[in-house]
Amino acid sequence: MSDLLLPWIEASILLALFGALCSWRVRDPLHARNLCLAFTGLVLFCTAGAWFDFEHLHAVEADDAWHLLTRLVGREVFVIDQLSAPLLPLVALLYFLTTLTTQGTKVHRFSFVLTLLSESILLATFSCKEPWLVIGLLATGTIPPYLELRSRGQPTRVYSLYMVVFVGLMVAGWTEYEIEGDGRIHSLWCVVPMLGAVLIRSGIAPFHSWLPDLFERASLGTALLFAAPLTGAYAAVRLVLPIAPDWVLQSMGLISLFTAVYAAGMALVQRDARRFICFLFLSHSAMVLVGLEMVTPIGLTGALCVWVSIMLSLAGFGLTLRALEARRGRLNLTEFQGLYEHAPALAVCFLLTGLASVGFPGTAGFVGAELLVDGAVETYPYVGVAVVIAAALNGIAVVQAYFKLFTGTRHQSTVSLRLGQHERFAVLTLVAFIVIGGLLPHNGVASRYRAAHELLQHREGLSTEKPSSGEHPDDSEQHHDDNHEID
Repeated sequence: MSDLLLPWIEASILLALFGALCSWRVRDPLHARNLCLAFTGLVLFCTAGAWFDFEHLHAVEADDAWHLLTRLVGREVFVIDQLSAPLLPLVALLYFLTTLTTQGTKVHRFSFVLTLLSESILLATFSCKEPWLVIGLLATGTIPPYLELRSRGQPTRVYSLYMVVFVGLMVAGWTEYEIEGDGRIHSLWCVVPMLGAVLIRSGIAPFHSWLPDLFERASLGTALLFAAPLTGAYAAVRLVLPIAPDWVLQSMGLISLFTAVYAAGMALVQRDARRFICFLFLSHSAMVLVGLEMVTPIGLTGALCVWVSIMLSLAGFGLTLRALEARRGRLNLTEFQGLYEHAPALAVCFLLTGLASVGFPGTAGFVGAELLVDGAVETYPYVGVAVVIAAALNGIAVVQAYFKLFTGTRHQSTVSLRLGQHERFAVLTLVAFIVIGGLLPHNGVASRYRAAHELLQHREGLSTEKPSSGEHPDDSEQHHDDNHEID
């Protein structure tokens, strides 16, 4: 936790809530979109201010900092740390760009009220560290997609069943944890439900069928915003990683490893473009959990780097696919579409963002993928091989989808399929972040290493200010040298 000069986090959450209320009172969909765009822009500004404040201005006296909730409820509820500092503006950026790229033909089917509401809930989740409040926010975050499915007249049985089990397992597991106390050893009744909840929310096989169903039935924008932030990984970091014994983390890693390879293979054979991108999300989400399981500085740093790169690359990949859908309707991958001549910018963005998600050299995901593989090989050699296989299958799937959509034939159309100004700005913004992050990875990797070190210290019960009495001075010096080396 760090003191901030201004209450940026609380302002961003309240702005999103107030924007949802204002949009709810607007009947014109185009006006609602413009209103939502304005509020998501303000939220993006506030979260960027929180990140800048944390990184550059956080060394302030306590009397100079704002403690808004401390004055209201007696303690700080929403805080920022090394893990959440870059995630908050990334979440706000995804919501802003998704709203910006919503076409006029789609505004009647995309709920801007629910978008702002879910943004507020997600920002509160990513800035919260208290377990019960995290559980409550994770449960609340499942409501907006359910409401959209109901409003579209789509079946909600599969989604509702999985989410009810997800919430129930979290509540049961953490209740048992509080009964057992703060000891390092916990029973299966505490650990297994928490592990099951994380596996369900992350879409880990065999608990993954709800996510392809959501991608097929909900609007693509809502599905992307629900999947791209990898909220299941955040639940794992806050609820499972600090208390789980090694065997639980190893079990999570093995199941996630299987899912990463399985989902990558499934992406290769999909005939529907939405199911294709869904399985890409599942595979990459599983690889992040594999990195979290290693509990080593390098492996955990790689997982956190991949987490950030996935949010950028697969969100850009999904927005590109969404732009194609707005022009062509639902896309299938059974035959060649030949869309390159009509939308060359979309083709380039599709390929670049897709390859960035698998760690192509020169992109933001490259260094993270290398760290993840290095950490995996150092810990378990077979895990590293499987991670490489999953990444290779994902890369083949991306290139195959590119050929199906943009090459192979000549598409005849009297309607322009080129990017509009808003879409061009959104996609190029994400591409710029991906390329800059790949060419200048130092700051990003150093930030994720600090976050990994902070998480490991919390897991081991160490103070962030001084080593414990049992730590040898050489060990402390080694930590410092490792930090310097990563920097």
